[in-house]
Amino acid sequence: MPKQIYRLPKKKGAPSFDPIAFLSTGGRGRVISKYKKNQKLFSQGDAADSIYFILEGRVKVTVVSATGKEAVVAVLDKHGFCGEGCLSGQPRRMATARAMSESLIARIEKDTLLRAIADKPSLSALLVSYLLKRTIRVEEDLVDQLFNSSEKRLARALLLLANFGKEGKPQPLIGHISQETLAEMIGTTRSRVSFFMNKFRKMGLINYNGTLEVHSSLLSVVLNERPPHIKSDSGK
Repeated sequence: MPKQIYRLPKKKGAPSFDPIAFLSTGGRGRVISKYKKNQKLFSQGDAADSIYFILEGRVKVTVVSATGKEAVVAVLDKHGFCGEGCLSGQPRRMATARAMSESLIARIEKDTLLRAIADKPSLSALLVSYLLKRTIRVEEDLVDQLFNSSEKRLARALLLLANFGKEGKPQPLIGHISQETLAEMIGTTRSRVSFFMNKFRKMGLINYNGTLEVHSSLLSVVLNERPPHIKSDSGK
């Protein structure tokens, strides 16, 4: 049976509304800014009064515990949102967001976005779709932390960073991402990350020399399958 897709009827004579174009341009309550590498968008504890939309670059979201331990809870790519907790009435930021490279990011004031959501169903649909995907990703991350080894967690993190399996053109080149950040993402030590990165490189699953290139064969580690070109210890 063919998949049915529901589309909102267009109003006659009214120009179509492009939510991405709206989020990508400046205007009342919307500011486009360039961020340098490691520059903060907002800090944990700041007032939650706006949402951010990534036009170019990548953003790291971290949380610091009362004892000072830091963990990476998300790495967001182009057309990702951060700070969306303000839409549900969150008064303070629960995390810190920082640009991982030179980035172009739109800051949209909470009230501006809420008015636009109420008036433009396509914008509301875009946000709902994104938030549902984020929720699913958080659930998958939790299962990953609870049941998988650090080697599998690292392989999965690298595949996700390379946008493996996503719609659109694959992006095998991750660029520079530190082993410390990878360790914080998967909940292990830098030395363990270094060990597995070297292992993956020797197995031909990644290229790692300043920049990082992930091959689809790395999926074999997540699926617990031996890549066809890797011989067992017995040589068979």
